[in-house]
Amino acid sequence: MQIKVAIWYMLLVTGSLLLVINVYGLSRDIRVSEFHDDYLIFPNDQPTDFNSTLIDLIRHGDESDIEYATRITHVVAKGLAHLDWLVYPNEKFNQLIPIWENYFLYFMGKLSGIPEYQRYHFANYRRSLERGIGICGDASMVMSQLLNEQNIFNKILTFPGHVVVAATFENGKQYILDADYGVVIPYPLNEFATSSREIAKLYSEAGYPLRDFVLFQRIYKENYNQWDGVGHFITNKYYFEKFAYWLKWPLPILMLLFSFISLVKIKRKNNYTY
Repeated sequence: MQIKVAIWYMLLVTGSLLLVINVYGLSRDIRVSEFHDDYLIFPNDQPTDFNSTLIDLIRHGDESDIEYATRITHVVAKGLAHLDWLVYPNEKFNQLIPIWENYFLYFMGKLSGIPEYQRYHFANYRRSLERGIGICGDASMVMSQLLNEQNIFNKILTFPGHVVVAATFENGKQYILDADYGVVIPYPLNEFATSSREIAKLYSEAGYPLRDFVLFQRIYKENYNQWDGVGHFITNKYYFEKFAYWLKWPLPILMLLFSFISLVKIKRKNNYTY
């Protein structure tokens, strides 16, 4: 009996702590207060305010699919600060998800030993933009979901060392959207290998240095893989993240409820016995 009572008290305390952590998290912002230029890959790469980004992502009434996809490629690029993902301590920019944001993801990052959780890439695009940091995979996952919301057919493409999105429009045109660099490539995939130099010039015209011209001229000649959206691209994390956010509030509430009811029953039973 004493062991059972101890277990219920442990559940009561644990549920209370988790609930307090969740409530505390409501007052916290997962985006750090400032990004010094020294930390950023690109110059002048301070991310735009989260709410401003959401407003900019709203589709204008007169925008065609191509116009919308082109515009939000730049919006997403400006909404994410580009970091060297593996350089800084994982708590500095909340790559390790804080316990007050989601305790499931926090303990996965602390205890699982899985690198993808130690430096976490959000599946949900709003959370990614809210945190305000990312690399090419993050930007492409954001783009893919935004295009899905507008019923614009797309696939995530992984080249060696880079990730972009291929969008196909009703008129049959296909554009490659690089929301990491904010570059729109009006070439279909079947022309990439033969047009890599012209495509690389688009990065130079966007203001990126010669090293990026050389990089993309090489990358876009390589083979690539295609993914049917975020759920296909990072399947396990995609569904675990949904589970983690769906359960973060019900779990402590249920722990409190069942432990309290059980302790009350035990107390009544003991009183009745005596």
